[in-house]
Parts: sequence; structure tokens; C-alpha cells
Amino acid sequence: MEGAGPRLREALKGIPAYKPGRPAGGSGGAGTPSFKLSSNENPYPPLPGVLDAAVAAAGEANRYPDMACAALIAELSGTLGVPESHIATGTGSVGVAQQLLQATAGPGDEVVYAWRSFEAYPIITQISGARSVRVPLRPDESHDLDAMAAAVNERTRLVFLCTPNNPTGNVLRREEIEGFLDRVPRDVLVVLDEAYLEFIRDKEAVDGIEIYRERPNVAVLRTFSKAYGLAGLRVGYAVAQEPVATALRQTAVPFGVSQLAQDAAIVSLRSREALLERVEALVAERERVLDALAAQGWPGVPRSQANFVWLRLGERTAAFAAACAEAGVVVRPFEGEGVRVSIAERPANDIFLEVASRFAA
Repeated sequence: MEGAGPRLREALKGIPAYKPGRPAGGSGGAGTPSFKLSSNENPYPPLPGVLDAAVAAAGEANRYPDMACAALIAELSGTLGVPESHIATGTGSVGVAQQLLQATAGPGDEVVYAWRSFEAYPIITQISGARSVRVPLRPDESHDLDAMAAAVNERTRLVFLCTPNNPTGNVLRREEIEGFLDRVPRDVLVVLDEAYLEFIRDKEAVDGIEIYRERPNVAVLRTFSKAYGLAGLRVGYAVAQEPVATALRQTAVPFGVSQLAQDAAIVSLRSREALLERVEALVAERERVLDALAAQGWPGVPRSQANFVWLRLGERTAAFAAACAEAGVVVRPFEGEGVRVSIAERPANDIFLEVASRFAA
């Protein structure tokens, strides 16, 4: 029929668009933002030696990368103390999360996660054809694990647990995770999304690698995008028991992780001392910002364990984001709910705090 186009999947209708953090521009002033606090990026450049490795790899860009990511997986295996066969890589942890959905869920299945949480979860769930089951956060912005366990049924195939949670920053603790897992059937995959692991200072926070060793239905997601500062190279990984890791390799995009990303990640893993120094500086700045918000009188701000803070503003969200942009910083608004603000350079954080002081209750 004239004018008719290809038939596309019904599951694609109404998929919410992923909203990347708005970019900064200009030098600030006159409504032109100069600092980007909207994407949870690391304000530091790549770790020492990473650029040299990337440039060397770029010289062979006419060749396909190692599809197996063998050298990177060997490095991760030694660093984490897990078998190489338990590791699978992908284009950032979100890419690996999508592979997990392709391996576990389809039409008629359900995926459970807290809400609000990482905004990619509903997108990749709907793409798979499965149905999202969103469980509201508690009033203190933490996961309601009792309600999440109650939401699991015979149709549930996968549960996402984001810790620290994006965008609120709360962490899950080992004891509560163990109790949750005891209530979840063993044929349901539980994914601990630990994209911000390196910023955690809560000694009771869960370590996904410890849990996965004892639970065949647990997978752990990690990334080089945040603490390691490789957001633009797109490399993440999962650690899971061999059947799940094998399924991830089966659903991976061939040659998806570039050689630049693989080599940069290896050098980053070997730069532990420099990494810890940068992370400690960001954690100290996070604590300074949180203390300042408390002093301003902000109620109910979660004690974030990530590289961002969360302000629940409700109907004032858009006005706050606009005021920040006018002052020279871009934050990430979630309409009608609140704003997530990445921890960045001290001058950028000070601009944010000045705006926050005008909105404090």
C-alpha cells in the first residue's frame, strides 16, 4: 500500500526517551551555564597512562577489537578474585543490563525495580517486551525491599537493585539483601547495579561480589564510566555465575567494546593509587556539600554514598533547575520530583549551594 512503512514492534510504542544530562556551555553568567552537574561524570580527566594507551590503540582503529575482551577480563579476574568465565563485558553497565534483559525477559514477563531509580530500567525493560513493576521508594528515599519481595510472582524474571541508588544515593546493606534474597525464588535473577561502588563509605553497605559467590541467581553490574572517568569510552561488566555470564556473551553486540576502551580500562585498573586519591577528593567534597545542605535547613536529604546528591523539590523542581542554569550550573531535574546534582569542582558546587540556600525550606 502506498505510504505504508515497515511494521515495527508494538513494544516500542510509548517508550520514554532516555534524557541525558543537559550539556554546559559558555563561561557562565547571563543565563549561560558553565558547569555540567547533570550526568554524574567524573570531573577529573582519565587516570595517568590512559591517554597513551588510547592513542596507541587508535593507531589500529582499522582493525576489529578483541571481541572476547580477553586481556581486560583477565585483569578483572585477578583484581576481583573471580573466575574469568564469570565475567562478561559490554558497552557500559547499562549495555550489560540490556543484555541481561535479552537473556531473561520477554513478552508476558515482569521486571521489578524501585522507583525512582535508574531511568534506563523502564526503557530497556519495555524494549525487551517485558512489563515494568515499579515499587515506590520509602519516604526516606531508600528501597522498600519488603514491598519489592511481595511484588515478585511467577511472571517475574529479573529484579534490579541499584546501590547506591541513582538518583537518591542510598545504599543497600548486606543483612537486608540477604533477607530479600531468601524471599525471592532461585529462578529469578537479582541484579545488583553497583555503578557508584567506589564512592561508598558506609561500612555496612553490601558488596555484590561477596553475595554473588553464595547466590547463583545474583549478578553484579559495574562500570568504568564513573570513578574511573571513562564515560566516553563505554565499557562496563557483569560478574555472575557461569550460566548467566555465558548468556551475556551470547546477547552481546559483536565487537561492541572498542579496543580503546579495553586498553584504557586495563591501565585504569592498574592505577589504583591514583584512582583512590581522586575518589577520596570527590567523597570529601560530597560530604562538604551534604553538610552545607543540612546547615541550610534542607529536610530529608539522603546521606548519599555516590558522586551526587538528591533534593526532593516536588513542584519547585523546574524553578530550581532554571535558577541553577541562570547561575551557571546545569543540574538534572526529574519533573515534579526533584533534582540530582553531580559532585564536581568546588567552584561549581559552591554555585549550586548558593542557589540551594535561596530555596531551602
